[in-house]
Amino acid sequence: MAFRLAVGNPLSYVYVEVEPRRYRPSFRCIAKTSSSSEVAIEKWKREGVYIDRSGKLRTFHHKKLSRKRCGSLRGQGWKYGSGFVDGIFPVLSPIAQQILDFVQKEIDANRVWASLDNLSPTHNTWDDLINVAVQLRLTKKWDPIVMLCEWILHRSSFQLDVMCFNLLIDAYGQKSQYKKVESTYLELLEARCVPTEDTYALLIKAYCTGGMKQKAEAVFAEMRKYGLPPSAIVYNAYIDGLMKGGNSQKAIEVFQRMKRDGCQLSTETYTLMINLYGKARKSYMALKLFDEMRIQKCKPNICTYTAMVNAFAREGLCQKAEEIFEQLQEAGHEPDVYAYNALMEAYSRAGYPYGAAEVFSLMQHMGYEPDRASFNIMVDAYGRAGLYEDAEGVFEEMKRLGITPTMKSHMLLLSAYSRVGNIAKCEDIVNQMHKSGLEPDTFVLNSMLNLYGRLGKFENMEKVLIEMEKGPYEADISTYNILINVYGRAGFIERVEELFQLLPAKNLIPDVVTWTSRIGAYSRKKLYTRCLEIFEEMVDAGCYPDGGTAKVLLSSCSSEDQIEQVTTVIRTMHKDMKTLLPIE
Repeated sequence: MAFRLAVGNPLSYVYVEVEPRRYRPSFRCIAKTSSSSEVAIEKWKREGVYIDRSGKLRTFHHKKLSRKRCGSLRGQGWKYGSGFVDGIFPVLSPIAQQILDFVQKEIDANRVWASLDNLSPTHNTWDDLINVAVQLRLTKKWDPIVMLCEWILHRSSFQLDVMCFNLLIDAYGQKSQYKKVESTYLELLEARCVPTEDTYALLIKAYCTGGMKQKAEAVFAEMRKYGLPPSAIVYNAYIDGLMKGGNSQKAIEVFQRMKRDGCQLSTETYTLMINLYGKARKSYMALKLFDEMRIQKCKPNICTYTAMVNAFAREGLCQKAEEIFEQLQEAGHEPDVYAYNALMEAYSRAGYPYGAAEVFSLMQHMGYEPDRASFNIMVDAYGRAGLYEDAEGVFEEMKRLGITPTMKSHMLLLSAYSRVGNIAKCEDIVNQMHKSGLEPDTFVLNSMLNLYGRLGKFENMEKVLIEMEKGPYEADISTYNILINVYGRAGFIERVEELFQLLPAKNLIPDVVTWTSRIGAYSRKKLYTRCLEIFEEMVDAGCYPDGGTAKVLLSSCSSEDQIEQVTTVIRTMHKDMKTLLPIE
C-alpha cells in the first residue's frame, strides 16, 4: 500500500512584549499554587513538572495534556452519533496514522478504495478506521470522511453500522449536499439500521443550516411517530442549525417550545442561547439566561462563561466581561485562548487597546499560543484607537510568525488607516490583498467608497462603483447607502434621487438607512415639506423609522409648529410600532 508515516514538528510558543497599558483592568488571573516549597513524591508521579521560560516551577497533568491544543477545541470535536467526547483527540495507531496521511493527500476515491481493499477486516482495523474518521472530523476534512465511510458501507465486509451513516450524513450536511444527506438516511433505513437520536439531530441540523425549516420540522414529526420524543441533543442541534442558517428568531421559538415540552435544558442549550443573544447585542438577555441556568442547577462550563464574556465584549462592557472572566476562574476553569480572546475583544470595543495588549501578553505567559483571531483583535484594538502604526506592527508580526492574514485581517488594517484618512495606504493594502490572492469583496470596496466619500473624492467613488458593476462583487444596499449619504451631505440632491431610483433595477430594497439618508439630503436645505413627503413614502413602503430618522426630520424644521407636527407624527408611529414588536 502507498501509506507512509509523517511526523509533525512540535509547536513553540512566542512571547510578544507590549507597551504598558493606560487602563488597568480589575480582573485577576487565579493561579493554583501550593504554599509549600516541596513537591510531594506522589504529585511528581501524577503530574509532570517542568521549568517555564521565566524560571518558575510548573506542572501539567498527563491525562489532560493530550486534550489541549490552543484551548478546549470547542466546536471541533464529534458531538452527535459516535460516543466520542468533544475536544478529545483519538489515539491513532501507526497504521491509523498512515491511513490518515494517505486519505488526506489522495483525492482520487478509486485509488483510496483500492488501497483500503488490502486491509484485513479485523476489530483493530475497524477501530483504526473510526479513529481516523473522528480525527478527520476534528480538522473538518469532509471529503476524506466521505471516501472512507463510503468504502466501509459499500465495499468493505464490515457489518453496516449506524455510526458510519451518521458520519456520512454529517459530512454531506457540512458540504451542503442535502440530497445526499437524504439518500444516506434512506440507505440507513434500507440497511435496517435503527436511527438514533443523533441521526435525527444531524438531519435536523443539516436542514436548518440549508434553510429548509419545513424538512427539519418533518424530522421532528417522524421522531414522534416512532415514539421518540425529541431530547435535548435533538433540540440543541435544531437551535444550532437555525443559528448557523441565520434564523435567530426561529431558534428562539424552538427554545421556548423546548421549555414548553418539558425537555430538560442542558448546559449546551443555555450556551447556544447565550451565544445567540450575545451576537444580537442583547447582553441583558444573555445574563438573564446565565442566572436562570444556575438557579436550575445547570452547571456552566468554560464555553458558557466564554459566551458570556463575548456577549459583554460585543457591547464594550469591559467591567462586566472582567467579572465573568473572574467567575470562570473561581469555578475552577483555566482560561483558554478563546476566553482570553473574548476579554481582549472587550477591552478593544471599550477603547482600551493597551488593556487588550496586556491580556495578549498574559495569554502567552500562561502558555497559550495566540491564534489568528488573537492577532486580528489586536489589529482592531489599535485601529479603533487611531494607533494605525501599532495596528500594522501587529499585522506584520502575525505574518512573521507564519500566520497567513485573511480577508478579515486586511480589512481591519484597512479600517485602521481609513479612520485617519490615509488613502495611499488604504490603496496599498487593497493591492497587497490582490498580490496575496485575496480578491477584495463587496465589504472592502464599500469601505473604500466610504473613505473616498468622507474625503470628497467623488471621481474615485464613481470609479469604484463602475468596477463593482463590472463584477464579480455586486453592489449591495450598503453600497448605495454610502453613496446616497455622501452625495446628500455634499448637497447633490439630483444624484441622490438618481441613485435611489436605480435600486429596483438592481433588485435592492431600501432600508431605514437608505430612506433616512435620502431625507437628510433635503433636511440640510430645510426643505421640510419634501422631507415629510419622503417620510410618508418610507412608511407606505413598510420601512419603519428609527431614532436617526426622527433626528433628521427634526433638523429639517424651521418653526415651532413644524417641530410640534414632527413630534406628533413620531409619537404616533412609535405607539403603533409597540403593538408590532415581539415581547421578549
